[in-house]
Amino acid sequence: MKVLLINGSPHAKGSTYTALHEMEQIFAGEGMETEILHIGNQDIRGCVACGFCGGHGRCAFNDVVNEAAQKFEACDGLVVGSPVYYASANATLVAFLDRLFYSTHFDKTMKVGAAVASARRGGLSATFDELNKYFTICGMPVASGQYWNSIHGNNADEAAQDAEGLQIMRTLAVNMAFLMKSIALGKERYGLPEKEPVCRTNFIR
Repeated sequence: MKVLLINGSPHAKGSTYTALHEMEQIFAGEGMETEILHIGNQDIRGCVACGFCGGHGRCAFNDVVNEAAQKFEACDGLVVGSPVYYASANATLVAFLDRLFYSTHFDKTMKVGAAVASARRGGLSATFDELNKYFTICGMPVASGQYWNSIHGNNADEAAQDAEGLQIMRTLAVNMAFLMKSIALGKERYGLPEKEPVCRTNFIR
């Protein structure tokens, strides 16, 4: 099984990475293939609603988003990690996720998602809530740990001292691995849930 971990921090080996790496070690112990994709230091523009992806199956801006799309389709689980600056996910990561989820039209049902937030002090739960919305809009089960998935630290050294935060990451990874394996067994025996045709309602009369 494959897990793709997105590092949305501009710092490749900062506190967000510290949290993701703690999870990565658990996944490896579960026999899962992992990759941490560092996108937080790249120049990623937001979606411009041009509609190109609808006819071509990829984003019009040919950058790391299209690269990540192939990895996203191939993975069984997606972990998104973000630093917190103004009580929300950082702008580069939001632009990346907007385009990644909007431009990819493969079925994401039952791919497992998990959000991780890293901050010096506050804004973690707001960021956690913001990131989870990407999963729930497309039928991805959300993995949980023993608390909200967060770690504290102004840098990697401080994050490494957050014993509770690191334990939360390990618990989250264990639970996510169990959920991914359980879903794989369920798909093998029962298949995916049947879907009704999508019904979209506009409230303009």
